Amino acid sequence: MAVAAVTGDHRRGKTALFLAACGCAGAAPHWLDPIRSLLPALTLALVLGGYGLRTVLRARGPAGGADAASAGATQALDAWPSVDVVVGARDEEAVVARLVERLAALRYPAEKLTFWVVDDGSQDRTGAILDALKAEHPQLRVLHRPRGAGGGKSGALNAVLQQLRGDWLLVLDADAQLQEDVLERVLPYAVRGGWAAVQLRKAVVNAGQSLLTRVQAMEMALDALIQQGRLLGGGVMELRGNGQLLRRLNLEACGGFNEHTVTDDLDLSFRLLTEGSRIGLLWDPPVQEEAVETVPALWKQRQRWAEGGLQRFFDYWPQLLSNRLSPSQRRDLACFFLLQYALPVVSFADAVTSAATRTVPVYWPLSIVAFSVSGLAYWRGCRRPSEGPELPQPDLLSLLTAIAYLGHWFVVIPWVSVRMAVFPKRLVWAKTSHRGEATADA
Repeated sequence: MAVAAVTGDHRRGKTALFLAACGCAGAAPHWLDPIRSLLPALTLALVLGGYGLRTVLRARGPAGGADAASAGATQALDAWPSVDVVVGARDEEAVVARLVERLAALRYPAEKLTFWVVDDGSQDRTGAILDALKAEHPQLRVLHRPRGAGGGKSGALNAVLQQLRGDWLLVLDADAQLQEDVLERVLPYAVRGGWAAVQLRKAVVNAGQSLLTRVQAMEMALDALIQQGRLLGGGVMELRGNGQLLRRLNLEACGGFNEHTVTDDLDLSFRLLTEGSRIGLLWDPPVQEEAVETVPALWKQRQRWAEGGLQRFFDYWPQLLSNRLSPSQRRDLACFFLLQYALPVVSFADAVTSAATRTVPVYWPLSIVAFSVSGLAYWRGCRRPSEGPELPQPDLLSLLTAIAYLGHWFVVIPWVSVRMAVFPKRLVWAKTSHRGEATADA
């Protein structure tokens, strides 16, 4: 039975309960004696640190289980399935022409491939550029939506979903750059692997521009490595929006894209999961994209990611705790939730209580373990053989800088949690700006 897209009712109340629980967990140990006050942190450090270490060490190289690119899974199929490439574009005049040219260069049977670009109320020249490109590219289809059509990126994707006839759809962002053979490699992997969806590893094209873009490139390698480790351990693999290949029938069976969430990819990951659909990861070839170039842009982007990440847990927690998921999947989700979302809020409450009571913080063992495992994930991820843009070398200074950079989540997660608990949500498409070859600020 399909899981309907959740509308997000009672998210404020659920977030308030989450904040209260994390606040109590962070403050309560301060009223214990100094020895016993460390027991919660030491216990969690042992459990969650063991989970994280196993996850990072479990991820293997290109010949390993979840990425069978060199094991024969990407050899040509006898019959190629039909594919629709779908892009939602709003105010993307700087990159949309390059995107269409890259799509036209893909090696795949022309009669099996169609490009769909949804001009979602653009106020720049995006729509005009797309209309002009249709004359040059017969495979290109353009759909124009008015600015206030609603539903954000999910609404744009749903607007074209009912017109698709392909067996698979590849969802891209407007700044995506692909290798010419990506479809020839990912489709056999998806079909032979029995996956309902496959996420391409995300690689940053402007890593050499600044320290900020460099650490984001390292973060993408860390994320892909951890995702692969979770998958190989029987855990949960998640989609990342740009570069996600979806089997159309599975997507339609779980209700399409949810227009009541700010991160359609994370929400869809959980709906596919609860339907028993499997999501795979392909390390190579990657989908290439731009990292944000300024701290304000990063702050805006990470707030949206944090809010969408919390929303999916609050929206689908009954299904996540049910027997629809295997015990290993439930364990993986519990550990991931505690590390990614609960730890930053608990640490913030710990720090505030420490300042108020003039006592020593008690959750430092867990934080040290979490950052240490992240450093190992950076090191392993950036040292793996990788196609696409060259990954930054994980020397000591780069690792320390990247680990420090992860500290921004300890600010973003608590702030977003408070905001979600206090203010009603207005769903808007808070897109990341792309500049491509343009000289305008990102």
